Amino acid sequence: MSTENTETVISINHVSKVYKLFEKPMDRLKESLSLTHKNYHTDHFALEDISLEVHKGECVGIIGTNGSGKSTFLRCLNLLEQPTGGTITFEGVDITDPQNDINKMRTRMGMVFQQFNLFPHLSVKENIKLAPLKLKLMTKAEADKRALELLERVGLPDKADAYPKQLSGGQKQRVAIARALVLNPKILLCDEATSALDPQITKGILALLLKINKELGITIVVVTHQMEVVKEICNKVAFLKHGKMIATGKPEELFVAPNKDVQEFVGDSVEFLPKDGVNVRLFFNDETASDSAITHLAHELGINFGICQGKLENFRGTIMGSLVINVTEADRERVTAWLTDRGILWEVLENV
Repeated sequence: MSTENTETVISINHVSKVYKLFEKPMDRLKESLSLTHKNYHTDHFALEDISLEVHKGECVGIIGTNGSGKSTFLRCLNLLEQPTGGTITFEGVDITDPQNDINKMRTRMGMVFQQFNLFPHLSVKENIKLAPLKLKLMTKAEADKRALELLERVGLPDKADAYPKQLSGGQKQRVAIARALVLNPKILLCDEATSALDPQITKGILALLLKINKELGITIVVVTHQMEVVKEICNKVAFLKHGKMIATGKPEELFVAPNKDVQEFVGDSVEFLPKDGVNVRLFFNDETASDSAITHLAHELGINFGICQGKLENFRGTIMGSLVINVTEADRERVTAWLTDRGILWEVLENV
């Protein structure tokens, strides 16, 4: 599935979500009764002025630390959380407009939860076909056929009559994904879909999501705090911090961008640096990572330098990374000029 498609599936425009925080239990009652003109609450911005466009066929990662507003943002996309301000347009329809039928719109939005949310008293097949039968969108025969097709797609063709308690965590999530696909959604919303799974099972679930994205053309928005998810399947990333969108772009671009918040999140911060000399961090893209830049730097300038820290990461086949070197103050201008001339992004780190 091409990532260059410009058709917008969902558009988030200046969305905010504010919660009222009350210091005392009785304060909520006092304010609701309007006994006085006094406000007993303080406003907490879970989301503040968020804007983002998600295009057809994209797999977008919403990343950030705990409490950054990731899950609130995702739940706003299908109005499980009602935004306090702003608009959300899905397939050209403003779903925040109360005149539009949000339940009808939700039939074209699949959702996958962290804890699977399967009904324990229903079989796997019954879990999958529940929604189309309840909504009277399929006959029983059609729902049965659709459930079996989806179980084949998610790799569980022999689990139709099993119950959730008989499944592993990874199998439960595969069933949850099948259930989310049953109504042929245009977009799949995944809330920490792999955080409860071990690394090996996570790889399998990510491979399944990527297969769904490519083969079915379903747009995916996934909330995660796992860089593994971003590296494996995402071709676009939005980074949230304290309810604000700090950065957006391709994951490989954010990885090499000298943004302190993003660097700390991906584990690219430097704790210990030499006190003497100048510490320079180099950011490598797919071309410069394989270009023996460091060897050429030392050879062409005829200098020696120390290597303090380095790492390379694979983003869906694209190699990205960073390296911290320590040069003398006398070599600083020559080194940085050489890096700039060859298109290598760099920054000077402060000595602490």
